[in-house]
Amino acid sequence: MITGAPVKKKKEFPTGIAIAVLVMLLVGGGAAWYFAQPRDNANQAPVLTPEAKAYVKNLKLGGVELKATDSAMAKSLIEIVGNITNNGDRKLKLVELNCVFYDPYNQVVLRERVAIVRSKNGGLAPTETKAFRMPFDNMPQSWNQAMPQLVIAQIQFE
Repeated sequence: MITGAPVKKKKEFPTGIAIAVLVMLLVGGGAAWYFAQPRDNANQAPVLTPEAKAYVKNLKLGGVELKATDSAMAKSLIEIVGNITNNGDRKLKLVELNCVFYDPYNQVVLRERVAIVRSKNGGLAPTETKAFRMPFDNMPQSWNQAMPQLVIAQIQFE
């Protein structure tokens, strides 16, 4: 019979946990690298064609107002309402605006593209005026509370 101090077992390094941590780090690093890469122009929204640029002078925004409404969840809903008139001779199936919101230092805090004329709503015929409504519920706190810059971003003809 052997007596004496108990023999301590040497603890083995948990290789399974080490491999799992290494795999997570590699996957996370790969994902971060992938999403940091610049994208090609295929994902960007279309720009005004030369034909559409020439037609912009025939479109008139009128009665444009900025409204704020408090919702039940203590959030404000900002709406821009107004009318668009087609003074040209072509029927439009789509008109999109870029709405550019600024902070008090005149820095862009939000840029959102919104369709105000759609073919599913009948488009916009020559000499026709239609009302539009653009709701925004994701306004940054730094917004200067002023009317955003509204720029026609796209026109599609029938």
